[in-house]
Amino acid sequence: MSGANLYRFAIVGAGMIAEWHARAIAELPNAELTAVCDHGSGKAGRVGPRCECRNGCDLERLLARDDVDVVAVATPSGTHAQIAEQAARHGKHCLVEKPLDVTLEAVDRMIAAHERAGTFLGGIFNQRYTATAQLLKQAVEAGRFGRLTFGTAYCPRWRDQAYYDEGGWKGTQALDGGGAMMNQGIHAIDLLQWLMGPVKRVTAMTGTLAHERIDVEDTGVAAVEFRNGALGLIACTTSMYPGHFRMVEVAGVDGTVSLADSNFLCWQFRREAPEDRRIQTEHRGLPPTSLGAADPSAGFTVDSHRENFAAFLSALEAATPPAIDGREARKAVEIVLAIYESARRGGAPVELSAPSP
Repeated sequence: MSGANLYRFAIVGAGMIAEWHARAIAELPNAELTAVCDHGSGKAGRVGPRCECRNGCDLERLLARDDVDVVAVATPSGTHAQIAEQAARHGKHCLVEKPLDVTLEAVDRMIAAHERAGTFLGGIFNQRYTATAQLLKQAVEAGRFGRLTFGTAYCPRWRDQAYYDEGGWKGTQALDGGGAMMNQGIHAIDLLQWLMGPVKRVTAMTGTLAHERIDVEDTGVAAVEFRNGALGLIACTTSMYPGHFRMVEVAGVDGTVSLADSNFLCWQFRREAPEDRRIQTEHRGLPPTSLGAADPSAGFTVDSHRENFAAFLSALEAATPPAIDGREARKAVEIVLAIYESARRGGAPVELSAPSP
């Protein structure tokens, strides 16, 4: 990226995902980590041992620093909006781990704050940036499926009770905002709507079947109607021992692709293209079952986070909104919240808002 500006990052939060943020930043030639704020946990030095880390930092003081251009938010989900709004008031761009926040009201405040400030708000849905997800998106955009008819998002995970008992925020309504759908399943849900198009209506059921002392669901299913007329299914759990790979499937009258984590189980079209044989050779096969199935950090590489960060910085460089801006990242949150509302109503259909023109 010759001639690019250097963007200096502060990471707010110092849990597991913050370490992935730090690794992504370290691998980008136009990014530098200058500060980590851990809100008193004492873990900041683990995330950024070579930068100036402030254990229990004063966030306002951190945001006022001249050597911070971008704030990467890696705190519990229900705290994201407050941090993003503070960052906007200080004129800092903000890149926020999924989900943007746990209510649409909070998400809309974040978006409005950055629009007022003239800064950019971006979301982290790094699974869009895997090579296979990009190939699938290209096939959709090229019209290779013909009319889209069916799509699924399936996230069968296992989390033991200790996962929810540690840290004090997982499984709480206030800070996690939901369970298997909002926390684990939202990546697959985002991929589904990104590939299939806007969701019109959901009909859902959820339950807490395998865990104690949590406010949220560990099992959920939803029937989905897309605005293009296609139908689909969403199923997400943390109650399914030992858990296995996430799957997103896109189908139409001319083809079907099944994406399992970062591999294709199926890549088949009525009309073959020259690249199909290479794609099948390089990317088809069963993925490792350890990829986050029971351990949130198992099996992952930094590659997709790095590409998500790189895309955000490219948008800053071009002074154009990032592909996953606040409004784009809002879509998956709205779908999850509609699923929860349908479940609260005993499975009654819930309509989503129409896309902005």
